[in-house]
Amino acid sequence: MRQLLMATLALSLAGSAVAQSSSTVYQDSRSQAQRAAGDSQATAELFYMIEQLQREVRQLRGELEEQRNQLERLSQQSRSRYIDLDQRILGLSETLNKPAEAATPAAEAPVATPKPVSREYRQPAADERAAYQAIQTLIREDKNYDAAIGAIYDFIGKYPEGDLTVNAYYWLGEVYLVKPQLEQAKQAFTIVASRYPDHRKASDAVYKLGVTLDKLGEAEEAKRRMTTVVRDYPGTDAARLAKQFLDSH
Repeated sequence: MRQLLMATLALSLAGSAVAQSSSTVYQDSRSQAQRAAGDSQATAELFYMIEQLQREVRQLRGELEEQRNQLERLSQQSRSRYIDLDQRILGLSETLNKPAEAATPAAEAPVATPKPVSREYRQPAADERAAYQAIQTLIREDKNYDAAIGAIYDFIGKYPEGDLTVNAYYWLGEVYLVKPQLEQAKQAFTIVASRYPDHRKASDAVYKLGVTLDKLGEAEEAKRRMTTVVRDYPGTDAARLAKQFLDSH
């Protein structure tokens, strides 16, 4: 009887141990499943966030490409406008030069050019002065010559035939001379020299035209322009520089 009770107790304890072990395994399995489900959800959310970021990057790239295309179109339009204005300047300078050349007979020696009669130039308003000062800043301080060229063309188109317009043509020549784009510089200086010979910038323009011609290899024409400065604008700084040029050549 005693042996039977001990056997029953042993079986009871073994059954309890097995049940407890099974419960622990079940709980561990459940925890692992929960963790796996949580990891799966986190992974899904991460993929979703990555996909959103990729969409935003693609959108930004598209917008950037569109802006790049717009800038390229604007740049092309600006270059076309500059070329058109350069051609107009060149045509005007050639037209202005032809009457003077035709008036000199081939068999006669050239005569002195009569001193130009001073005229009244339209004085600039406040907005015109501000626009001109902005150009000076681009040239003197920023050294942004390409932007200065565009600003000068805009200025000449907006404020034609004024006192500062002549200055703008002169500085257009200076900027082209610095770049250097010598043919364009020649055109701009010729405009001032031929169309505005009575303006205060005329002596400087004729001198710089001589400098430009010399750089282009047109030595004789350069000397002729320097001689014109000395003769027609005596007492000016340009005349002094022109004489130095002639003495050294």
